[in-house]
Amino acid sequence: MVPFRELVSARTWLAYIHHLLGVAVGFAAGAAVLAGVAAGLLGLPLALAGVPLIGIALRIAAVACGLERARFAVTLGERVPSWPADSRVGYRRLVLPRRGKLREGAAWREVAYVVMRAPVSAVFAFLSIGALVAGIVALTLPLYDKALPNGGAHAFGTVLHGVPDMAAAAVIGLALVLAAPWLAQGFAGLDTAFARALLSPPSDLAARVSELERSRERVVDAAESERRRIERDLHDGAQQRLVALAMDLGRAQAKFDEDPRTARRLVDHAHAEAKAVLTELRNLVRGVHPPVLSDRGLDAALSGLAALCPVPVDVEVDVRVRPKPVVEAAAYFVVAEALTNVAKHSRATHASVIVEVHGFPGTLSVMITDDGIGGADPAGAGLSGLADRVTGVDGRLSVESPPGGPTIIAAELPCA
Repeated sequence: MVPFRELVSARTWLAYIHHLLGVAVGFAAGAAVLAGVAAGLLGLPLALAGVPLIGIALRIAAVACGLERARFAVTLGERVPSWPADSRVGYRRLVLPRRGKLREGAAWREVAYVVMRAPVSAVFAFLSIGALVAGIVALTLPLYDKALPNGGAHAFGTVLHGVPDMAAAAVIGLALVLAAPWLAQGFAGLDTAFARALLSPPSDLAARVSELERSRERVVDAAESERRRIERDLHDGAQQRLVALAMDLGRAQAKFDEDPRTARRLVDHAHAEAKAVLTELRNLVRGVHPPVLSDRGLDAALSGLAALCPVPVDVEVDVRVRPKPVVEAAAYFVVAEALTNVAKHSRATHASVIVEVHGFPGTLSVMITDDGIGGADPAGAGLSGLADRVTGVDGRLSVESPPGGPTIIAAELPCA
């Protein structure tokens, strides 16, 4: 039974399924992409009205290629590396491919892949399944050859009959049946190479450059959001308080001579407002970059965060050599956002923060855990903003928060 093992193996039949699915996906996606590109090209002379259509066709090709990567992973267990995910939203994401993909020709390689998908899969499916069917037909020919019209099967201009012809047909059929699984798997390997040639970044360096471009976009967006937040906080908070303070002092000045008691009360109120403004500005500065972090490092800054958190927090910092200021700031804000989430959403009774450096200059590891209810969403505004900040310094952020807890937020930041 060893020669027939590949014939009944899951790998062989998954390869057959892979080829047939390729035909179906290729026809559907290829028709949509070709129609979009054709309509877009026809619309270009009309005030470039075809540009959005071409962009949508490229987006359809990108989505189809994402499905293709999933198909290779499920049916063949093969990974086809992809370009980094697009962080843009809205109209730009829908109709405009990433500049890095256009510069490297990746968007058009995706179009070529989608267009060629159906013919390539059709050839592989026809040859691999055809070999199996032809082998079964030839192998079983001796059982029904005499029942065929005209005295038997016709091949190469002659009628097959008699023991020698039947024996030869059975031998050829057995060889085709045994070879069909290897043929299907071989075509699956060729298909994987074909997909990687068109869908994967041309080199590790190109993938790295593309990832850096994506990180830059996300950092710029995060910085713009932070700037708008600071402007909003200044306008709605400190600025309004300073206006009220100036009005109180003006009223007190007008009443100093005729009503000293009221003037004193207004001055006392202005004094309280001034202290409130100072507190608000101090909190705002702490949100931008806390002075204690620059002056005394992570240990003191994180201890201050833990002291302000309403949930008891254990802090353990083992950083013998201070990392770069930008890395320190990223670590600080990871802890700050995580403890804010612990206080607001986790219902935790205890949390811990562990910060340590591995190797030299090594990696700064930041881990925040709590015993709360879990369910933290990595795609939420707070955690996704943290991911952008960590990516901006070439780090990685991971979130594990199953329902029921615990929640573990870990960041790895390069110190070099």
